[in-house]
Order: sequence, then C-alpha cells, then structure tokens
Amino acid sequence: MRLTELIDGLQLSGRVQDCEIAGVTADSRQVEKGMLFICIKGGRFDGHDHAQEALDAGAAAIVCERDLGLPNQLLSSDTRRCYGRLCANWYGNPSKKLVLVGVTGTNGKTTITTMVKHILEQAGQKVGLIGTIQNEIDDIVLPAKHTTPDPLALHSMLSRMVSAGCRYVVMECSSHALDQHRLEGLHFASAAFINLTQDHLDYHHDMENYYHAKKKLFSMCDTAVINIDDAYGQRLAEEVRCETKTFSTESDLADFTAKNIQLSQQGSQFLLVGKNQIARVRLPIPGGFSVSNAMAAGVLCLTLGLPIEQVADGLATCPGVLGRLEVIPADVDFTIIRDYAHSPDGIEKVVSTMKQFAKGRVVLLFGCAGNRDRGKRRLMGEIATRLADFVILTSDNPRDEDEMQIIEDAMPGIEEHPDTPCKVIPDRYAAIEWALEHCEAGDILILAGKGHEEYQVLRGETICFDERKVVAQILENRKG
Repeated sequence: MRLTELIDGLQLSGRVQDCEIAGVTADSRQVEKGMLFICIKGGRFDGHDHAQEALDAGAAAIVCERDLGLPNQLLSSDTRRCYGRLCANWYGNPSKKLVLVGVTGTNGKTTITTMVKHILEQAGQKVGLIGTIQNEIDDIVLPAKHTTPDPLALHSMLSRMVSAGCRYVVMECSSHALDQHRLEGLHFASAAFINLTQDHLDYHHDMENYYHAKKKLFSMCDTAVINIDDAYGQRLAEEVRCETKTFSTESDLADFTAKNIQLSQQGSQFLLVGKNQIARVRLPIPGGFSVSNAMAAGVLCLTLGLPIEQVADGLATCPGVLGRLEVIPADVDFTIIRDYAHSPDGIEKVVSTMKQFAKGRVVLLFGCAGNRDRGKRRLMGEIATRLADFVILTSDNPRDEDEMQIIEDAMPGIEEHPDTPCKVIPDRYAAIEWALEHCEAGDILILAGKGHEEYQVLRGETICFDERKVVAQILENRKG
C-alpha cells in the first residue's frame, strides 16, 4: 500500500515522499524495512524514545506527537487515535462491511456476547466474536490475549471475519481499550451497558474515570442498550445522545422488563415484555444475574431487527460459558463450581446465586489479584464472609506482589464477620486440595477468580493451572 493511501483521511503534518509501505507497527522491535512506525506513549514505555531505532531498522517513515528532529516524520496530535485509523486503512476498513455489536460493563460481558452470537447464529447468521476467553470467526476458535485486542490485531481479525462471510461481529469492549482508543474508527450498530462496580481502579484511579471510559462507547454507536437496574446505567441513559433502549428485571419504567421471573438450579424462566411485544424465555442458565444478562443479549438482538420470538428461541438453547458458573464433573457427593468472579460484585453474585440452591453449605475459595486494584480486596473479603458459609482465602494471580501481603489486604473485610469460619491457605493448589478433603455431602464448593484461565502468575512467572485438571488430579491421587 502506498503511504498516501495509508494516511488518507488523517490529519497529519510534515512532508514525507510517497512510497510503498510494507506494514504498520507501534512496536519498535517489530520494525522491518519499509514499515510505518507509530510512536505511542504508554504507561511504561514511550515509542518516541525508539523512533531513531525504528528508522535505523529500515522504517520508511514515523508518526509522532512531537517534533523529534528526524527525517521522514509525520506529526499527529494523538498517535493512539491515529494508530487505530492507520490499522483500519491498512486492512481496507473491514468494519464498514460488518454490523458491529458492542458490550461493556464490569461483569457479564463474556456471557452476553456469547448469548448474542448464539441467538444470531440460531437465526441463520454468520457471526464473529471478540472477547476475553477466545475469538471466534464463525465456528473457528482462536486464542485471545486481551479482552479487546491491539488495533492491528483487531482489524486483522475483522478482515478475516469479512473473508469468512460474517455479517455480524459481537465484541467485548473493555474500559482499557476505550480509554486507549483501541476502537478508534469503529462504529457500532448497537452497544450495551450492563453494570459498573469497583474494579480496575489501579488503572482508572476512581469510579468517575472508570465510568467515563465506558461512556466513550456510546459516542460510537447508533443505539444504546442500557441496564437501568444499575445506578450508573440510570445516569448513562440520561446522558447519552444516541437512541436508547433500556431494560430492567425490576422496573416498569424500562423499555423492556423481565416479568414473572422463576429461578431454579436448572435455569430461569421469565417473560420478556416490551411495548406491544411479549415472549416467554426459558433460559438453561441459573441465577438472577443470568436473567439480566439474557435481557441485555435479547434487547441487543431486538435492536438489530430480530423478532422477539426468534430471540426467545435463541435464548432457550444458549449453552453455558466456559468458566462461568461451570460445574466441574467429579465423583463426589458435593458440587464443584468454577467461576471467573474476581471483583466484589462478581463474588456477591455467584455466592448469592448458589445460596438459593445449596442443600448444604456454600464453601467459597477465592483470592485477590496482584498488581491490581488494592481497594477491592477488603470489599471482597467482607462480601465473602457475609454471604458464604465457609471461606478459604488463597491466591489468585499474585503476579509480582507478595502473596501474604495480598491476603493481609483482604483480612480486614474477613474480620468484619468473625462468625463465618475462614481458612487461610496461600498456595492455591493446596487450598483446593484442602477444600476437596473437607467438603461435606450437599455442599457447593465455588472456586472463584480463575474461571476459564489455565494459568497462574506467581512472582512474574506463568505456570499451568487449569482448575478442571487440578481437581481431577487431586481426586485421582486420593483414590491411590
């Protein structure tokens, strides 16, 4: 692609002779001869410091935010935004050939995007998915490194989806990605806001910044689907300028409401009620929050033009999501659940749901992530001991932090409910081993925090840790 084609539509200053461009990158280590290098300032590294290095490696030109006094430089007021547009141009703007559906919020994004994809597929559509657990191009599954990929990877994925004949793409839109303009240049037909609870404050610093990062999605869409059971959702519904469709499991003020909700261990039933529209939904996923997730997915599909009967039929066959309220099969007289709950709200939802169905105790095993929001650790401890019958405090992904310090940060919350028994076992494998040994008939054991993850990060080193395999191995060892 010629440089003039690549920078078409971008506000750049500086003079660089037109030439053939071999590729686009913001990573100086990946620069090869003839590539365009974009200088981006990040939290730890500044690409501007590596601009000369990129030119020495053969870059045809560089894009930067300040005059570096180097040859072949183009100036942009915001290289992050520019990078997204350049990546879109490089791949021929594939998003313009697709109907994009976005989902943002603290908890539930993966479940809702999976539901939307399933409903659309049941309606005969080819659908791509970009999310936390994996990326999917129709029925091809690809690994996911980030909830929302880097712009170059994102537009490459969208291009492959176009080539595969996909019409729709359902995407998890993280607050980090929105804040860092990774979605620059995309436009969504419909986007959902599901909830906002404390998480990621190590990055956003406070809830107001976190909210405004999420809000950016709704300047990029035609229709906003908003959960008004959430306080931030009520605020967003008043502030957004695009068309809105609200939903609720509680309020008749919403455009769509869940009525006559019936919950069981096997799933949920409810009426999806809108203006001059009604359908009975039989959802094979338990929990009150699953009803809210289903409402979000259902209303998103309604805004895309699907009839309500087709939406209800799709929800009726939705499969469970890997690592979300997932039952781990085991030859024991109690139930073992693994779930990705790693925030105060996530812990509250999964424990509250299991309390409704437990014949015995609800035993919660959880830890708090290292190098992440320290403020939520006490809250997680308080919610755990307030709701669960027995708590096992262990490690999640300590990363570079000391495991015992993380546990100490959670202890003030744990101590608020001294009547709830709590066992502290820092080693997660040993904690699961102890839990399996001490659970009683009828108990529900929740392994919270890891969910679909198949690894643990300890002292900066990543080790294999798939809790399905861990449980199987421990139970097999017990037989011996």
